[in-house]
Amino acid sequence: MVIEPRMRGFICLTAHPEGCEKNVVDQIEYVKSKGPIEGPKKVLVIGASTGFGLASRITAAFGSNAATIGVFFEKPPAEGKTATPGWYNSAAFQKHATAAGLYAKSINGDAFSNSIKERTIDLIKQDLGKIDLIIYSLASPVRMHPATGVLHRSVLKPIGNTYTNKTVDFHSGIVSTISIEPCNEDDIVNTVAVMGGEDWEMWIDAMKAADVLAPDALTLAYSYIGPSLTEAVYRKGTIGRAKDHLEATAFKIADKLKSTGGNAYVSVNKALVTQASSAIPVIPLYISLLYKVMKKQGNQEGCIEQIQRLFKDRLYTSKAIPVDEKGRIRIDDWEMLDAVQSQVAELWPLATTESLPAIGDLAGYKTEFLSLFGFGLEGIDYSIDTNENLPITGLVE
Repeated sequence: MVIEPRMRGFICLTAHPEGCEKNVVDQIEYVKSKGPIEGPKKVLVIGASTGFGLASRITAAFGSNAATIGVFFEKPPAEGKTATPGWYNSAAFQKHATAAGLYAKSINGDAFSNSIKERTIDLIKQDLGKIDLIIYSLASPVRMHPATGVLHRSVLKPIGNTYTNKTVDFHSGIVSTISIEPCNEDDIVNTVAVMGGEDWEMWIDAMKAADVLAPDALTLAYSYIGPSLTEAVYRKGTIGRAKDHLEATAFKIADKLKSTGGNAYVSVNKALVTQASSAIPVIPLYISLLYKVMKKQGNQEGCIEQIQRLFKDRLYTSKAIPVDEKGRIRIDDWEMLDAVQSQVAELWPLATTESLPAIGDLAGYKTEFLSLFGFGLEGIDYSIDTNENLPITGLVE
């Protein structure tokens, strides 16, 4: 079938398999171009099919020749219907990892469930023995709690007061004012249940009990802080409470791993165009301005550049892993430079529908958003038929 982008709000309902493969290949080539990393050898990535999780799997595999197991929850294709982009990303990763002689297997299912944890641990025991790096990079808006059976839904709301600020519809380019009503206590509880650290800790507890953690195993989860411009709706809102819980959980996990030489960290990453960030009011406008400034300064990074730098310059060096006063790895350092944030702050009040194309990088935002779904990449002929019914080899049923 001929596959074109079909939009509904901030979601693209279609994905292009060849475009997704090109996206993965570009990331692989970038990692290879930066040279080898004396990093992990047996890696589990929970949330491995898109964004930072996919970049982590690619970096481990093609930077450190690591064997990788990826866990994700993606919709497979059907006749005349495309899969989700993460499905095609994973198919492409598997294809190229296999061609490079690397071990790679994947599990498609609800990572929050006990059954997927058990299936993953069985695969580790069978094929790899012990894991030396666990990346936790889930980005689900809902979680069925495996112990209580309660379905929790996260919400993006401020705490205490209504939040009003500017945002942009990145499809139309229209800048408008948006107001978000404050949350209630249940909203906080549910958001922490979905996006906090409980499931991460459950994964590590289950792996520790099953004796599949290497003595010096490292585990890492990803977080975001962002600027004062967005903190009322993000870091000081419901999601911020979840991120606080995630970061506190890192210390609990580190204590559990300490006796065997392991450790746990949260890496604070920079703002990027993702399916999740595109749904957050204010963030698309902030990213449009941020990208303009960082590209001009020559320090703009996408997912793969960010994660390759994290592995090579932070996690796997001869020096101790550098952390901030709260024990977090800060790979958002370039975003948070005063020279960057001061310029974004100056541009913010000037941003209007008319001015944004000149003072921001809305075109770059749109291009990056579409590329998440495999569209708009160079070298792909989108006018011809492509096989949407693509399987993932190495998928463990």
